[in-house]
Amino acid sequence: MKKGFILFFLFSIVFIPVYAQELNSDELSYSEFLGYVKKYHPLLKQAGIEVSKAEATLMAARGGFDPKIEMDYDKKEFKGTEYYSLLNSSFKIPTWYGIEFKAGFDDTSGQYINPQNRTPEAGLTSLGINVPLGQGLFINQRMADVREGKLMLKLGDAERKLKAIEVLYKASEAYFEWKRSYSEAQLYKDYMEFAKTRFKGVQQLIELGDSPAIDSIEAGITVKSRELNLENANLKLGKAKLKLSNFLWIENVPVELEANIIPEQDLVKTLETTLQTSALMEKSDVLDFHPKIQAMETKLSMLEINRKLKANMLLPKLNLGYNYISEPDYLSSFNADDYKFNFNFSVPVFLRKERGNLKLAKLKIKDMEFDLSQQRLELKNKIKSQQLEIESLKKQKDVIDTLVANYTALLNSEEKLFSFGESSMFLINSRENNLVNAKLSQIGLDYQYFTSNAELFRIMANPD
Repeated sequence: MKKGFILFFLFSIVFIPVYAQELNSDELSYSEFLGYVKKYHPLLKQAGIEVSKAEATLMAARGGFDPKIEMDYDKKEFKGTEYYSLLNSSFKIPTWYGIEFKAGFDDTSGQYINPQNRTPEAGLTSLGINVPLGQGLFINQRMADVREGKLMLKLGDAERKLKAIEVLYKASEAYFEWKRSYSEAQLYKDYMEFAKTRFKGVQQLIELGDSPAIDSIEAGITVKSRELNLENANLKLGKAKLKLSNFLWIENVPVELEANIIPEQDLVKTLETTLQTSALMEKSDVLDFHPKIQAMETKLSMLEINRKLKANMLLPKLNLGYNYISEPDYLSSFNADDYKFNFNFSVPVFLRKERGNLKLAKLKIKDMEFDLSQQRLELKNKIKSQQLEIESLKKQKDVIDTLVANYTALLNSEEKLFSFGESSMFLINSRENNLVNAKLSQIGLDYQYFTSNAELFRIMANPD
């Protein structure tokens, strides 16, 4: 009777479910952790620099169309004689299609001036236009730079997302490792306490003469084994916390986890919602908005701009310029006979350089198109493969949950048999070891399920 009462009290303590503990307010959820990483981590801020670089590149390219003021002034005077005084000033306005408007003012004086440079006493004003009728009319380097600058914004955003997704994936790995280490440590801690309680109960039974002395050695070995397992688990947990702290920043200050902070306990239920993988998979155009695809398509568009520029080089250089000239006092009276006109023409005879550059530009486009097609296929298959893995892990989780329940039932049954004197401490420890190993496998499968979902999140590359 005494033996039955002691065993009932002993095993009613031991078999309190390991995870039936009430969650405290010190839980750091996975979504909250990712929120901190997105908001404060330096590498996420660094990823945003890509967009700023693109904006600066576009600003620099647009500077090619800024109006320009130019002025040249030369003067020579020697021994009281003014040899020359030359002033040339202009205001130029470049436009999108290579056409340039120009207003100028020239003033010259002195005894030794080239006659063609002489101007009236009040100076000479001019208003004109320069038009490229060959190269540079429909596309030129300035136009190409602006178009590429606009594409750089899109490319910068895609590269920002790719860099950000890598940081979030590594942060997720650290969180899942922390959760696994914490669960293993809690498991060993609980079963060590169970082993200690059982050891005390067995000692009492031995003192009462209701159990052989060898059971005390068996129970003591179990306690020491659990202590060893717990120490190793605590070591892994400490390392996991430090690794997780690499991703925890608050207002540019790195922080470490406090000892009482625990990971999210019901992560299985919230994981897909946090990562939004299921919602993204429902979109039929998921690949069209993939950052890697968008980056490659943007680079392809930039190569196409370069091809058009190289093709434009096959045209001859043909520039026409017309400038109406007048004295400042007579600007209101137009005289068509007062003008300056220029005509420039040049073209290589064989165009080998231009044709070679154009061919290279076309080959680069073909090369990028092949890469883009292959990348689309690889991403599509990676997503399918990851989905298959997640579905398989869900089935495995159902199996391991059943195994844990069965091992628990076997252990409970063995405990009852032991209370009636029909079993041994060796069999109880064997059943318990099987249950612990099953729960460790359960924790390991949960970890695989978490990391598999994170890998799908990484492949789909949507950090926002």
